[in-house]
Amino acid sequence: MRVHIATDHAGLELSAHLIQHLGAKGYEMVDHGPQEYDPEDDYPAFCINAALAVVADQAAGVEALGIVLGGSGNRVQIAANKVKGIRAALAWNLDTARLAREHNDANVVAVGGRQHSVEGATAIIEAFLAEPFSNAVRHVRRIGKIAAYEATGEVVA
Repeated sequence: MRVHIATDHAGLELSAHLIQHLGAKGYEMVDHGPQEYDPEDDYPAFCINAALAVVADQAAGVEALGIVLGGSGNRVQIAANKVKGIRAALAWNLDTARLAREHNDANVVAVGGRQHSVEGATAIIEAFLAEPFSNAVRHVRRIGKIAAYEATGEVVA
C-alpha cells in the first residue's frame, strides 16, 4: 500500500519516525513535507498535496491512504478535508482509528503529534492502515450521500 504523509512543524519528528517505521513494514511511503523544521511553516500546502495524491492514486486504482500530522491533528484534518474525495478522520485512540476505516471508509487519518507518545501515535496509525472498510450497505449509502453533496451541493435525504 502507498501511504502519503504530510505534517506541520509540530509533527515533524513523528513523521520522520513513521516514514522509517512504516517503510520497514513494507508500506510505500511518500513524504509531502515539510523537509525541515520551521515553526512558521504553512501546513495547508503539505496536507492538501498529500490528500490530492491519495485521491489521484485511488482514482488510478492504486491502493493508497494518507496520514496528516499536527500538534492536535485538527487543523491538518480540516486542510485535507477540503480536497474533493477525501474523508479525513481525526483519530485519538485505537477505536476511533479502526472505526474511521470500518464505518466511514476514511482515506486519511489525522493524528495530533503533541497528544500522544510516538508509540501511541504509531499504534493508532497502524490500526487505521490495517482496518478494512466494512462495505456494509448503510455505510456505503451514507458515504454516497456525502459524495453526492460534494459533487452537486444538494443534500440528499
